Amino acid sequence: MQLMLTTDKVKIGIIGLGYVGLPLAVEFGRIRPTVGFDVNAERIAELRAGRDNTREVETDELARAISLSCSSNAADLQNCNVFIITVPTPIDQYKRPDLAPLQAATRTVGRLLKRGDVVVFESTVYPGATEEVCVPLLAKESGLLLNEDYFVGYSPERINPGDKQHRLPNILKVTSGSTPEAADFIDDLYRLIITAGTHKTSSIRVAEAAKVIENTQRDVNIALVNELALIFNRLGIDTVEVLEAAGTKWNFLPFRPGLVGGHCIGVDPYYLTHKAQEIGYHPEVILAGRRINDSMGRYVAERVLKLMLQRRMPVCDSRVLVLGMTFKENCPDLRNTRVIDLIRELQGYSISVDVHDPWIDPAEAQREYGIQSLLNPEPASYDAIVIAVAHDQFRELGAAGIRAFGKDNSILYDVRQVLPVHEVDGRL
Repeated sequence: MQLMLTTDKVKIGIIGLGYVGLPLAVEFGRIRPTVGFDVNAERIAELRAGRDNTREVETDELARAISLSCSSNAADLQNCNVFIITVPTPIDQYKRPDLAPLQAATRTVGRLLKRGDVVVFESTVYPGATEEVCVPLLAKESGLLLNEDYFVGYSPERINPGDKQHRLPNILKVTSGSTPEAADFIDDLYRLIITAGTHKTSSIRVAEAAKVIENTQRDVNIALVNELALIFNRLGIDTVEVLEAAGTKWNFLPFRPGLVGGHCIGVDPYYLTHKAQEIGYHPEVILAGRRINDSMGRYVAERVLKLMLQRRMPVCDSRVLVLGMTFKENCPDLRNTRVIDLIRELQGYSISVDVHDPWIDPAEAQREYGIQSLLNPEPASYDAIVIAVAHDQFRELGAAGIRAFGKDNSILYDVRQVLPVHEVDGRL
């Protein structure tokens, strides 16, 4: 069967309305009939009221998506002929790919699939997952045959939460399809909303691999500078000053040390290493980088404890304020934040740890991590303060404003180089 669908006849269903799916639904909803589906009824109610708690889409942008409807009822997707799946692909407690959300979404689409429909996956996976995991589920639920009755494609998401400059339309989109005709259709479809253009690959596996190495490359580079920080701290050299000096060369890459979490950089490498090990190859560099990055929360805690002991502060029953809990600055995303490693390590020394983050939803922090975020930390109350995330609010407070939370002899440690080196007692 040839693909007969054209971009002017599409009715699009977006499955998953998080950081990735909602911007996509809004852009398509401005120009084509679009149904945004999410299993979270509270999320749907919020969007129908014109609010987005991820802060990725403003109220006026939602209002402009005049052809978008949002629903938690999968039956509302039944008239769609293009389905785009944008659900999370996390890792489990053993750092193995957790495809359960993707499989559930795929089954939902499979039950609705009709002859001539197209299914596009945007969720990050290892090379081969679309055809090896998702296509069989579509076939089982629908009873239809790939490339005879329906078609699939893969177009990896590139959303950068909290980034107001790099938005969906101006980020170049990688596309692919299960046949040359499907690839052309999917590429044309995204060109309707992507002003930056598209890059069509020769196969779905190439597109999957391209996505997973984007963040693996960043992870390995950050691991290198984190390891440099471990070395330079022992040598008594300021790591940031070294990086700034090296950065005067035109081709030096401007990475900085820090806690590496989030839904991409701290997760995607494990998808690639899982597949590599499945085919009999043990990746050395990637896993070494992951070990370094996963250890940084413990290292920061040890540095803070050492500074406290050097000032003869009692560690047990001391109070520490951690500023910031999200995985990156100026966004409310708590997924896979590695700030929790720092918090748990400090708590392991019988330290009372308070958290203040103006960006997060306190209920979500409590639900996901058992952490109560303080709205207003008590002044002059803490033995140590750790700037864990570089939110603009903390930069605006400055050293004096942040130190006001501490006792007279308190420690100020800066994980994210928010303050000049001479204004803190230590930094990564």
